Amino acid sequence: MGYPEGYLSERPAWTTGAGIQDALARRAIAARRYLGVFLLDAGALAILWILVSYVYAWYVLGTTAYTLVPWWAFAVGVVEAAAVWGSFGLSLGQRLLGRALGPTQGQEASSGARVRYFLLWHVLVLPGVGFLFDPPLHERVTGLGLRPRGTEGVAPAPWYRTSAGLFVAALLVVTCAAAVGVTVSWSALVRLFRQAGETVDFWRALVSPDTSILLDAGRDMIVTVFMAVLSTLFAVVVAVPLSFFAARNLMRGPLGRSVYTVLRGAMSIIRSIEPIIWAIIFLVWVTALRSAFAGILALWVHSIADLVKLYAERLEAIDQGPIEAITSSGAGRLSVLRYAIIPQIVNPYISFTLYRWDINIRMATVVGLVGGGGIGQRLINYIWGVQYRQAGTVMILIVILVWAIDYLSARLRAKLA
Repeated sequence: MGYPEGYLSERPAWTTGAGIQDALARRAIAARRYLGVFLLDAGALAILWILVSYVYAWYVLGTTAYTLVPWWAFAVGVVEAAAVWGSFGLSLGQRLLGRALGPTQGQEASSGARVRYFLLWHVLVLPGVGFLFDPPLHERVTGLGLRPRGTEGVAPAPWYRTSAGLFVAALLVVTCAAAVGVTVSWSALVRLFRQAGETVDFWRALVSPDTSILLDAGRDMIVTVFMAVLSTLFAVVVAVPLSFFAARNLMRGPLGRSVYTVLRGAMSIIRSIEPIIWAIIFLVWVTALRSAFAGILALWVHSIADLVKLYAERLEAIDQGPIEAITSSGAGRLSVLRYAIIPQIVNPYISFTLYRWDINIRMATVVGLVGGGGIGQRLINYIWGVQYRQAGTVMILIVILVWAIDYLSARLRAKLA
């Protein structure tokens, strides 16, 4: 006895593992799209609110404040403002993510539909309940959803006719006003113009150098150049092999991606600490008796982090054609590295190294200001001793050195281009 035709059929998608995974992925994508727009809008509005409050409190009330309202009122206000902006206009988040709130069926978005969307946004979008359905429940009810914003054949509106353009203009204005309030005072401006004559002795010292210190200053300049040379060379030795582990396109698989993430994160942290801070750390570490050595270590550590980033980004931009061609011939990893990768990175690596050496010449002077050796240490000693003539002489020598190294480095990089 057979079963009637059609009695047996395929299992519904929602009862299979792949179907459930696909449904969850679609809901996650929809939620992420709405969440990204909301976070950008809310973050931008929060920053504007804080800056406006600070400017008003500073210039009008003569005090320092950041919200002028309780924090709960600030949070509610930002959320509501973001909801209004996203429901009734083309918000900053929608512009940045290439989205716009529009009808799902092609008709025009009416004011009533936007009002319903705004109300349902609090009930369904904000708590995430609407994303349990596919399509999201608020899109079903209102007929509106975030859709890719088409720009082809449409002339862009002037910035002053868009909410995002006006927002950015307002943000720039209050940022400048807040920056002036934080960094500039009226008394300082008055002294800038009224007390300019007190710097005459310093400017006179710049045009009347003390030639008796040229020999000692020249020795310190040589130390400065050697500090830059050694720190750059030692950094290259470490940064070149590390750059291959910091390139995303070369580090595949769970282990490779983990190594890539940890290494790039560590280099970012090291690079964020300025060489002058590293110089202070190494001065405590190796003692001030070896001040030039502490300066070399400071520049070396920072150079490694900087060069690894530059080298790795160049590796990520290499042409994959030669790699695929050599790999298809059955060549091993070392052959691919030698004949397909290294020829593409030699000149850029040398150019980046020269650029870093140019930077280290300048930074070697800076680390000397905290006792890291070289010409910078002599300069700060003269300034502390109110020996402006000698300090002016050292400054002239530093300008000549930096200009000469910059010119030489630029010419060498041009040869490699």
